[in-house]
Amino acid sequence: MRRTAINRAVQDESAEIDLTPMLDVVFIMLIFFIVTASFVKETGIDVNRPEAETAQRQDQVQILVAVSADNEIWIDRRRVDLRSVRANIERMRAENPNSGVVVQADNKADTEMVAGIIDAARAVGIYNVILSTAGN
Repeated sequence: MRRTAINRAVQDESAEIDLTPMLDVVFIMLIFFIVTASFVKETGIDVNRPEAETAQRQDQVQILVAVSADNEIWIDRRRVDLRSVRANIERMRAENPNSGVVVQADNKADTEMVAGIIDAARAVGIYNVILSTAGN
């Protein structure tokens, strides 16, 4: 009778399902999807862009710079000064060397601010500067 009790105890232990390997696989898949996901970049503010008939959509990864109606400059959801635009563009270009600059300027933004951003991008060596309109 003692053997029967021991055999039952061994059978009960072997009847349990070990979930550890399955959880390992699930976590590895979760990490894979997080690492490979592409995130939408936003400037941090909404602007009323001007209309354009010849607008073309750009789907490449770009450095987004927004200029509000109050002439505030936003890069990567942070408000920056015109003097620090070049440094921010340099930092973002180091992360993605093939990227261009997209300027999202409000209808009421000063041309001086937009020209300053374009100059900062060209000083870094980016000549692919696009002015975003409501059509893109």
